Amino acid sequence: MFNFENFNWEALLLEGGVIAAQVIGILIAFALVRMIGKKLIDRFFDKLLIKGDVTKGRALTLRSLSENVFSYALIFILVATLFNIFGLSVASLIAGAGIVGLAIGFGAQGLVSDVVTGFFLLLEKQLDVNDYVTVGTLDGIVEAVGLRTTQIRSFDGTLNYIPNRDITTVSNHSRGNIRALVDIGISYDENIDEAIGILQTRCEQLAAADTNIVEGPEVIGVQGFGASDVTLRIIAKAKNGEQWAVERQLRKAIKETLDANGIEIPFPHQVNIHKNLELQKN
Repeated sequence: MFNFENFNWEALLLEGGVIAAQVIGILIAFALVRMIGKKLIDRFFDKLLIKGDVTKGRALTLRSLSENVFSYALIFILVATLFNIFGLSVASLIAGAGIVGLAIGFGAQGLVSDVVTGFFLLLEKQLDVNDYVTVGTLDGIVEAVGLRTTQIRSFDGTLNYIPNRDITTVSNHSRGNIRALVDIGISYDENIDEAIGILQTRCEQLAAADTNIVEGPEVIGVQGFGASDVTLRIIAKAKNGEQWAVERQLRKAIKETLDANGIEIPFPHQVNIHKNLELQKN
């Protein structure tokens, strides 16, 4: 029978205090090493950016991945150290990791698929941080690329976490110049050649003033026929991410130019039936 009176509580408390102090010291050391390591990684990639060895998006991607790998390695060392403090064998930790590895291989194949796919996404440079991409039905800006998930923020602000195994097709809109396209309708009564000439002159003026336009804009001609208008199409090439701004500038310039030259842009006219009936009665 256990005798509480003869039990050496002082030794137990002393040993517990020593273990607690060791654990606190290890946790503090872990936090310091992690902070210093993160700063060194950030400094390394900042130097790469200054030298111009990699693009900004690629540097952000690799920095995020490096920080994750460093954190995982540090956590493993922390757990191994805690095992030693509590008198447990590190071999049992490694054996446990082996069992977990088998469990992942047999019961969590999706996780393995995520890691393998993430590795090839990074190796083949299919996407980088700050790239504008389309993945499946999602459009947005890449915020993070990891070995398990990729984070894409939609234009409405939603942050989407996509398992890498679900990324089968990537459309990267940030590789090379992007097309800017604007369609405008003019009345059937207007002179099409005259309208094209006026718009082309204005487009050339806009190209000279806007550095985001790298090619064009060109009025390529009649695109289609509507119920009340003839559709003209203007195409330009813009810098990555600036195509929407260029399209907005084009629309504004086109509207002002057509108004200044008296060229009509047709629009639906609403008729107040009740008012017309009252006028007819009178």
